[in-house]
Amino acid sequence: MEMTYKTLAREGLWDNNPVLGQSLALCPLLAVTTSATNGLGMGLATLFVVVATSVIISLLREIITPEVRIPVFILLIAATVTIVDMMMNAFVHDLYKVLGLFIPLIVTNCMILGRAESFASRFPVKLAALDGLMMGLGFLWVLVLLGAIREVIGSGTLFANASLLLGQNFAFMELTLIPDYRGYLIMILPPGGFLVMGFLMAGKRLLDARLEQATASQPVAQAT
Repeated sequence: MEMTYKTLAREGLWDNNPVLGQSLALCPLLAVTTSATNGLGMGLATLFVVVATSVIISLLREIITPEVRIPVFILLIAATVTIVDMMMNAFVHDLYKVLGLFIPLIVTNCMILGRAESFASRFPVKLAALDGLMMGLGFLWVLVLLGAIREVIGSGTLFANASLLLGQNFAFMELTLIPDYRGYLIMILPPGGFLVMGFLMAGKRLLDARLEQATASQPVAQAT
């Protein structure tokens, strides 16, 4: 079980990362990550949905018949997203207005339905919850990193308006890294998102190739 937990963590955070490994949910990813704050907000909302739906579907997996499983999964995901949408509207309304339509569109996130179908509907609650957590965290860190890179290059700031998401106590996160910086508008626009995303995917593949080479060379070094 311990190795299974480690495998799930590695799969969700890196090896089978929803974005860098599977190229899922690119539409909301590229649309909302104009700042690290927006990426954090969308990532947290998606994280809550994927964990909650994984747990619920795992609990109900014995009574959901195969013939209707997909409509039931979508219904459960939609209900969870509706709750998240209403909570964000009530408690972080300013961020809610920024993210707008992309919160309800979490329902269409292929990552959530994919994990429900391939994992949560087949495994116990603990494993399903961990799988949802790691996949959600994998999606979250890519959103925050992508938003941070675009925000720094495009505006010279980091976590701008973070107090809208986390409250005034977290205003210290709002940093101006480059004062009087005019920025590069392209990084805030969709083409900037595609550029940064491409570099991140290429970087992951290069790092994976380096790690494979290092792993393959270890037995040879030990033998000599």
